[in-house]
Amino acid sequence: MHTPDSATATHCPYCALQCGMFLRPEPGGATVVVEERAAFPVNRGALCGKGRTAPAVLSSRVRLTGPLVRTHATGALEPATWEEALGAVAEGLARTGRTHGPDAVGVFGGGGLTNEKAYALGKFARVALRTSQIDYNGRFCMSSAAAAHQRAFGLDRGLPFPLEDVPRTGCVILVGSNLAETMPPALRYLTELKANGGTLIVIDPRRTRTAEQADLHLAPRPGTDLALALGLLHLIVAEGRTDEEFIADRTTGWEEARAAAMAHWPELVERITGVPVPKLREAVALFCAPSSAMVLTARGPEQQSKGTDTVGAWINLCLATGRAGRPLSGYGCLTGQGNGQGGREHGQKADQLPGYRKLTDPAARAHVAEVWGVDPDSLPAPGRSAYELLDALGTDVKGLLLMGSNPVVSAPDAARIEDRIRSLEFLAVADVVLSETAALADVVLPVTQWAEETGTTTNLEGRVLLRRRALTPPPGVRTDLEVLHGLAARLGIEKGFPTAPEEVFEELRRASAGGPADYSGISYARIEAEQGVFWPCPQESHPGTPRLFLDRFATDDGRARFVPVSHRDAAEMPDAEYPVLLTTGRVVAQYQSGAQTRRVDELNEAAPGPFVELHPRLASRIGAVEGAPLAVVSRRGRAVAPARITDAIRADTVFMPFHWPGEGRANSLTNPALDPTSRMPEFKVCAVRVEPV
Repeated sequence: MHTPDSATATHCPYCALQCGMFLRPEPGGATVVVEERAAFPVNRGALCGKGRTAPAVLSSRVRLTGPLVRTHATGALEPATWEEALGAVAEGLARTGRTHGPDAVGVFGGGGLTNEKAYALGKFARVALRTSQIDYNGRFCMSSAAAAHQRAFGLDRGLPFPLEDVPRTGCVILVGSNLAETMPPALRYLTELKANGGTLIVIDPRRTRTAEQADLHLAPRPGTDLALALGLLHLIVAEGRTDEEFIADRTTGWEEARAAAMAHWPELVERITGVPVPKLREAVALFCAPSSAMVLTARGPEQQSKGTDTVGAWINLCLATGRAGRPLSGYGCLTGQGNGQGGREHGQKADQLPGYRKLTDPAARAHVAEVWGVDPDSLPAPGRSAYELLDALGTDVKGLLLMGSNPVVSAPDAARIEDRIRSLEFLAVADVVLSETAALADVVLPVTQWAEETGTTTNLEGRVLLRRRALTPPPGVRTDLEVLHGLAARLGIEKGFPTAPEEVFEELRRASAGGPADYSGISYARIEAEQGVFWPCPQESHPGTPRLFLDRFATDDGRARFVPVSHRDAAEMPDAEYPVLLTTGRVVAQYQSGAQTRRVDELNEAAPGPFVELHPRLASRIGAVEGAPLAVVSRRGRAVAPARITDAIRADTVFMPFHWPGEGRANSLTNPALDPTSRMPEFKVCAVRVEPV
């Protein structure tokens, strides 16, 4: 791999594409500039505005440069030494555990942490704190798709094939994804698909920039994606388009799944979704005409109280037509956060151990305990999922260590979660910036950023990548690994929490060995030499696995499992008091809770604040005026933002982006109703009323 002189090959800190880039030090070496890394195969040099401007957050003008401790005298966060800050955190966590028991101490992680940091954080929770109460914000991102993947295929990896396969398939159904704004460099895969003669179907309640590229755009009512998938499968059966040989040879459970789908006849599905029957038939014809096809889902169908079943219905569609476990075909999830994939594989989730092992599996516990040098019986049982953990703050969970997350902005029913955080006896936050959540902490620990540290991430393809340190961090800043090492030492554990990332990764390799997400054959040297290595990779001589399931699925019998599912309403439906549906999402110039991107001038100029998108008919009915403040009210709260009137959205739906705090906080409105399997909250649909201010 060619690296320009004095430049460091690394990856963007934001989304799960993990675009390749070079960082070149500016004169004086205080910061870096981003340069194109055309040879990296995922983005081939292309970057969005967030990636290009990422070094702006390295500035001491916007980031934390020293620890802060809240003083009793003033009640304010005041500068402190690292010794004082780490001592205060260790004492706060230990005191909580002594007073209320180990499970009164919680740990909340983030999908932006490297694999090394996610691994160390999970180990710290279970070994140093002995708590079961650990989860991470990736639970809000792709957990429904992960659960459906496991249920159908026996293994969860966002994409079971590399992105390079997408332009070579015959048809892509893209469900609830606006790639043009959430992952702009990935849009080229869809334009190349069309240039190669393939077709694109986009399913979204809004006519987004991505939907405008589609050969067919279906705009279902929010919360009805499950009915839509079942209606398409009904038509596939009725029109004799199933692949009976594939079903017989490589699947189980078809009869029950078919019977469930046949209860969703086209006219019923039209009434539920608002999608006309002729468009349903057109979608089936486009999907079934070529010899290969894919379904890709994102947060739209997944962030629902029935998200696992909804993804399962789209998987059933792939299986029934033989579009899975074959070249250029399959179901895939477009993972959102930078390390959302790796973050859940190595121990941040409440129910998982490194290597994607189940915490309830005695053999998994024994293997990981041996690597960690502890008694398997000392490992706690599974704890609460992310929202349930946040909702228990101040009651069952009295103290919290939080790394790389901002739930005051990003959690559903955010006003309630903010109250729960304020009720804690002790809160410590490790972050790059003083986020809205960090501002509530008793201790704030300033940590390094992507350009100042080395570590691995795993992108949406399952490709394990290496970020390389390009800058020396400010003297008052430490790495998360150094933070965990210092806390463990103060809690009486002198060994087991190294600070060198490669040393942590070598331990992660051993802990993952033999597990579903097996990294044991991956090394820093291999990643660098091969532009990333796809897991599973069980030996150093193994080439890695870019394409899963071509010979067999990861189930006990090697067959994929159909799961019978039926449509059910969203947890909250419109009524006379709240007659409109709200859906939420992202804009291209901001990212997640905006804690970092809202500190970049160029991005703020492009997206300065929240807005409410609504249809002209709805605007006329309520008297809304373009640009004037509009209130959106749900059973949980109220948000106010300027009106943006467009016919690119359904007339029964409004849209708000979720990047901002304050009165425009979209998550003040969203419903925390949970999927029973994945425990994913229903961010994508709730009932609201809309009124001019």
